[in-house]
Order: sequence, then structure tokens, then C-alpha cells
Amino acid sequence: MTRVVTTPLTNVESLRAGDEVAINGVIYTARDAAHQRLIKLIAEGKPLPFEPKGAIIYYVGPSPAKPGDPIGSAGPTTSMRMDSLTVPLLREGVKGMIGKGGRSREVIEAMQELGAVYFAAVGGAAALIAQSIKEVEAIAYPDLGAEAVHRMVVENFPA
Repeated sequence: MTRVVTTPLTNVESLRAGDEVAINGVIYTARDAAHQRLIKLIAEGKPLPFEPKGAIIYYVGPSPAKPGDPIGSAGPTTSMRMDSLTVPLLREGVKGMIGKGGRSREVIEAMQELGAVYFAAVGGAAALIAQSIKEVEAIAYPDLGAEAVHRMVVENFPA
């Protein structure tokens, strides 16, 4: 049975490892370079370009959209690449992350301590995932191209 969750996330404690989840609402994208800039903002005491409380970050660098589509393919990238930059975002209130592969012990412990969750997306399903993305807007760091921070509206995003 698929569990439906809506953003911003509030009660992640009810989720269990192995649950099939469909996400509805707004999620944000960020990869390596964007994470470095977000962490710098936190260190400088400056606001993030999105509200972190209850937010989900999807580790993706989407391909360009075809005419009439909000996005091209949007498959997950390896989450471990963000591990050294994840804990400060969790401390700011981020409650969910979507990516592929495992996480470091440090990130796992921080998720347990702070009540956050990791959604494992299926690699190789980029076109299928893209079908659940209804709107996309770059909200920060457009100079990073596909790796800019995007705001995505999703319906039944598989995780």
C-alpha cells in the first residue's frame, strides 16, 4: 500500500523503512554546488532561498524540458555526495531528502535525532519520475544551470 505524504512534512515518525510513498506538494532541488552555497548562507546567519521547516530536498540535476513540459528527465543523483553538507540543513528544519544510494552514519544519526527521513528514489526511472513533476521554477543560483535550486510542485511523486 502506498502512503501519501504532503509537504511541508510534519509527522515523519509514522513512516517506516520500506514504505512506498507518494509525495504531494512542493519539493526543492539541490546538488553539490547548491549545497555548498546553502551551507555558506547558514554559516553567515542569512536566510535560505526557501523555507526549510518541513522541506524536502531532491538530489537531482534535471535535463531541459521539451516544449510544453515542465521538466525533462529528472532522475536522482547519489545522495552520499551531499552527506558532508546535509546535517546543517537538517538542523535548519529540512525533514526529507530524496536521492539514491546509502547515507553516512553521521547523516543517519542526525536524521534519527532530528526526526527526518530519507526517501530512496529509483535510479533509471527519470522519465517516470518526471511525470509526477507539474511545475518547476529556479529560485536560487541560476548560474548553476541544472544544478540551481528549483521549486517543484509534485503530484504522487514516487519515493
